Amino acid sequence: MRTDTPQTIYRSDYTPPTYLVDTVELGFDLDPARTVVANRMTLRRNGGSARNEITLHGEDIELVALRLNGRVLGAGEYALRDNLLRIPDAPDEATLEIETVCVPEQNTTLSGLYTSNGNFFTQCEAEGFRRITYFPDRPDVMAVYTVMLRADKERYPVLLSNGNLVEEGELGDGRHYAKWEDPFRKPSYLFALVAARLVCQEETFRLADGRDALLQVWVEEGNLDKTDYAMQSLKHSIRWDEERYGLELDLDRFMIVATGDFNMGAMENKGLNIFNTKYVLANPRVATDIDFQGIEAVVAHEYFHNWTGNRVTCRDWFQLSLKEGLTVFRDQEFTADMIGTATGRAVTRIDQVRTLRQAQFPEDAGPMAHPVRPDSFVEINNFYTVTVYEKGAEVVRMYQTLLGREGFRKGMDLYFERHDGQAVTCDDFRRAMADANGRDLAQFERWYDQAGTPVLRFETRYDEGAQTYGITLYQSCPPTPGQPDKRPFHIPVAIGLLDREGNDMPLVLDGKELGSTTVLELTQAEQTFVFSNVKEQPVPSVLRDFSAPVILQHGYGDSELLHLFRFDTDPVNRWEAGQRLAMGRLLKLTGEAPVSSRLSLDDTFIEAMRKMLTDEALDPAFREQALLLPTETMVAEQLEVVDPLAVHMARQFMRANIGARLRAELLAQYDANQTPGPYSPDAASAGRRALKNLALSYLNAAPDEETVALALRQCQDADNMTDRAAALNALIHARAPQAEAELARFYEEFQHEALVVDKWFAMQASAPTTDIARVRELMRHPAFNLRNPNRARSLVATYCMNNPVEFHAPNGSGYLFWAEHVVLLDALNPQVAARLARAMDRWRRYTPALQQHMKTALQQVAGQQRLSNDVREIVTKALAN
Repeated sequence: MRTDTPQTIYRSDYTPPTYLVDTVELGFDLDPARTVVANRMTLRRNGGSARNEITLHGEDIELVALRLNGRVLGAGEYALRDNLLRIPDAPDEATLEIETVCVPEQNTTLSGLYTSNGNFFTQCEAEGFRRITYFPDRPDVMAVYTVMLRADKERYPVLLSNGNLVEEGELGDGRHYAKWEDPFRKPSYLFALVAARLVCQEETFRLADGRDALLQVWVEEGNLDKTDYAMQSLKHSIRWDEERYGLELDLDRFMIVATGDFNMGAMENKGLNIFNTKYVLANPRVATDIDFQGIEAVVAHEYFHNWTGNRVTCRDWFQLSLKEGLTVFRDQEFTADMIGTATGRAVTRIDQVRTLRQAQFPEDAGPMAHPVRPDSFVEINNFYTVTVYEKGAEVVRMYQTLLGREGFRKGMDLYFERHDGQAVTCDDFRRAMADANGRDLAQFERWYDQAGTPVLRFETRYDEGAQTYGITLYQSCPPTPGQPDKRPFHIPVAIGLLDREGNDMPLVLDGKELGSTTVLELTQAEQTFVFSNVKEQPVPSVLRDFSAPVILQHGYGDSELLHLFRFDTDPVNRWEAGQRLAMGRLLKLTGEAPVSSRLSLDDTFIEAMRKMLTDEALDPAFREQALLLPTETMVAEQLEVVDPLAVHMARQFMRANIGARLRAELLAQYDANQTPGPYSPDAASAGRRALKNLALSYLNAAPDEETVALALRQCQDADNMTDRAAALNALIHARAPQAEAELARFYEEFQHEALVVDKWFAMQASAPTTDIARVRELMRHPAFNLRNPNRARSLVATYCMNNPVEFHAPNGSGYLFWAEHVVLLDALNPQVAARLARAMDRWRRYTPALQQHMKTALQQVAGQQRLSNDVREIVTKALAN
């Protein structure tokens, strides 16, 4: 735990490493209480460096021995201070041998080498390798690694590391060894080892070039029946990357290992991906459709990193989105292609837009706002954010929107041709895209450098006589911390025009016929585009497929929104029209909710929802998305002063109104979208279940004996977790008297399935029926363990982040609970604590009474003497004026 003053690191201060590392030989004698690490590496002075001091990072490790070119260094020949080991006056070429000791069983941070359930695992991104040995632990130092693992064979029969297994054998005294070589240069953050009692599913997979690769999914015994979907997802990912980008698996084997103690979703270590069990283990009994979708996406994401992140990595951590934004985009495209239909692609796109509005836009508007490529940080772990990942993916998507899929592929090919085996920057990627397509993308750099969500506004003018339709686009971007003034972005704005019958009108701009959708490139604060041969006054469909991560402001009237909601051929904008219709009413109801008991919802909106619900020409998956109301968080984002109770009352009223007034149609859709036969996670079946369960949710927003009985019957008879969990949630939110018994039955049946117990905690923590007393009661449950990140997130973080009406209780009890557990978690695992700390980012937007309670809680955390940099950076920025 750090008590020193946090140091701010600036991108502008980057300097190349003084010494480069060519080879690393690591030897591990693995013991939970005392692991000895021998590190022999060859270094050479970087040709551009005038200094000859070797500087190595280390943290929470004991230095036992240090030799330079075979000679033991005396105390006066090196300096060890503030986690830095400095060797002055080093030769241009050096062989450095370091022996260190660490204590994995006491490493609750889950960074570096640690134990989980008696097994050894590593997590080295971003700066965990320094917890294993002294090293220039930065991504632009890339080396070839050879690793020798030695351990007790009975306790740790499986010994894994990066690359290819080249030797294994017995050592005597019940110990054994395994030697691994990774032929590819990699930075230290991609190092991994596993020593464990595991079993695996394995298959030989024929690659496009005719080679056979061994694929393995390693899990604890008893979980082998839950690995098939992860294996299938891995094979699909390999084949897709071959076909879409011409990128092949470059090792003889590829391994996935699952552990229940992991800070992240997964990690792309070269050839040895370590995963949170949440994104590996699945079968119909324990996993929902959402779980299956998550596994497919995360397996793909980590595999795609093999090229976008491993073969080409980032020069420094400011460039994190170079690998993460690009790889998120790649896994998004993979997911869309796996569904294989236009509607399926649109539904995945809607999910992405919802995530941006739910999480990324608020981050852009808060005290932790930062560019896709940050200018500074105190703790790099705090910048594994939706801005770097999801907004970073939107930036990559805009390249494809501007250049087309073929042009984007050309840019990717040039990127790999230039930079394979290198550590590079976001500018290098942008230059590859520009050079491959002969485009000037200099202004596009502002997407990397400027924080905040741009606001896009438009005005239109139709000239009936000239049959022209002009659209003027305006852009602006609000101030963010450290960036009061913003320059215009390069924004691709996809647009279409609908006639009065709802048909796409042909677009003619500057004498060119452009089809039914065109991309306008907005590069100035204000630009006007004039379409010709427009036969009638159109309804504009602007920002089709959400072509840029911006906030679109326009005074659409209800008639225009209803027209788009009924007819728009762009499914994303059709969904968007419905969201705007709902949001307008939610905001009106929120303003009335605290002072009026006579709320009402107009027939026009109900009829629009009825038509969407019953339109059998539309896929169930799309109808489910179109019928989902904006979340309470999204509503709050539209308010200058947030009253969480009023927002909750408004949304609950709207849900109950829909449930009561569309009761017959909802019951009909519930029956029509059953999925008889064996469970399948395919997109069509998942879409039917989603619509059916949304209907059940709406029906129980206005519950009676029949709707509660329907949910109870589904809960008791369901043959899959998707339907079981949806029905139980419906009972909980309906405050049904049967809910408590069903919760007890659910736990009794699944108490030995850790991921299902996480669901059990989370569905209670997120329910508006769960107050702080109930949360504290759940924390005393024998299954709760604050040290396990999944369990802490399922209860503590879910309550603080996904139960706004109870978390923001008027007496401030939720905030005191938050402060207490940020501090408790910080002593165990600063990364998990820091993510929980983000729940209070936007405290200044709430009512004065809530603000005061929130400020007190923030000050309570900030006043702790022993606080990690992870948490201190967040609470300090939140409290800053």
